[in-house]
Amino acid sequence: MSVPARSTAYQVLLTSLLSLNFGFVLFDRNALGFLMPFIQPELALSNTEVGVLSGALSLTWALSAFGVGAISDRLGTRKRPLVIITLAFSLCTFGSGLARSFATMLGARLLMGAAEGGIMPLSQSLIASDVAARHRGLAMGVAQGFGSSLLGSFVAPVVLVGFASAFGWRHAFFLAGVPGLLSALLLARFIRERRAKPPDGPAPAGQSGSLRAVLADRNVILCAVLGVLLVSYLVLCWTFMPLYLTRVRGYDARTMSWLMGTLGISATLASTAIPALSDRLGRRVPMIVVPLIATVLPLAALFFPGSAWSLAVIFFFGWTVTGIFPLFMATVPAESVPVRHLAAALGICMGTSEIIGGVLSPIIAGTAADRFGLGAPLWMMLGLTLVAAFMALGLRETAPSQTVTA
Repeated sequence: MSVPARSTAYQVLLTSLLSLNFGFVLFDRNALGFLMPFIQPELALSNTEVGVLSGALSLTWALSAFGVGAISDRLGTRKRPLVIITLAFSLCTFGSGLARSFATMLGARLLMGAAEGGIMPLSQSLIASDVAARHRGLAMGVAQGFGSSLLGSFVAPVVLVGFASAFGWRHAFFLAGVPGLLSALLLARFIRERRAKPPDGPAPAGQSGSLRAVLADRNVILCAVLGVLLVSYLVLCWTFMPLYLTRVRGYDARTMSWLMGTLGISATLASTAIPALSDRLGRRVPMIVVPLIATVLPLAALFFPGSAWSLAVIFFFGWTVTGIFPLFMATVPAESVPVRHLAAALGICMGTSEIIGGVLSPIIAGTAADRFGLGAPLWMMLGLTLVAAFMALGLRETAPSQTVTA
């Protein structure tokens, strides 16, 4: 028996709520990097320790993405765990503001990552279940990229740096934790989940929906690899670009916050436009071309001699790489695997991205920065984008507009 389609109004509401919620997640997650010029001297942190703090959150984020996705597949529910972990990450944010040493800040970030990691696998599973296939790329792009970019990459640096300058970085963390509490209430009130019956046992031998078949799919593996490379690019920029701009390029904290905010404007537009374009033209081409465009960002930060305004324009175009994140983390895997293991497949792509790209890259980059200077992470960013473009050549097209023949 076919399942009735959701109304257009509900599809828009669901996508908007999930986008807003993930925006608050990234607002909290990115706060540490934007506030690091205030935090590092007070807590006497080395660049290696800065990298470890970023990697620690990514580690527990990844483990949570793996675990929550698989558990929700078994339980057949997404809404309840989504509301619970939204409340949890909001409360954990306050812990960062209470930290008095590297060790206590590390503990706070580990807890936050554990709370936040399951948000996106659950959110994209709800999108895949309730949004029409012809709008899947756009909806997944908005859910993952619009709110997170607007709030986490644009509003966060401007508001948090300004608030920290006026009231101190600890109070900025307290401010960051409040919106998620409201978001949890909205999710609980308005999401109407189709509750799936949990599976009674393991999938029959040879069934195409088995985890073995999922991991054998070339697209899933390539999307996980792309995630490792480009999440590394993302995390290195969030973690070390504020320090590079203030310590090496000599910009004041206010100018740095607006330069980093430019990334948010770029990502807000790209996370909607590029997935929507992929609904019409296919997923593969943008996933090859856009990483090449991203090379201009680290090169400009390293060498561009012009004004901050001109540098902001280059940053804007370089950061459009965030527009393909929903494609390799959600859309392409969702179109490549059976529905039975949808959340687990998304957890694999997102979790692998975090546990390798998010954990190891900032630690390696921080060590390199201590040894060779703060320019080292930016050179790493350049190499990551070039390898990502090469790996995307192997993807199999999955967009319905390109794969459905008359």
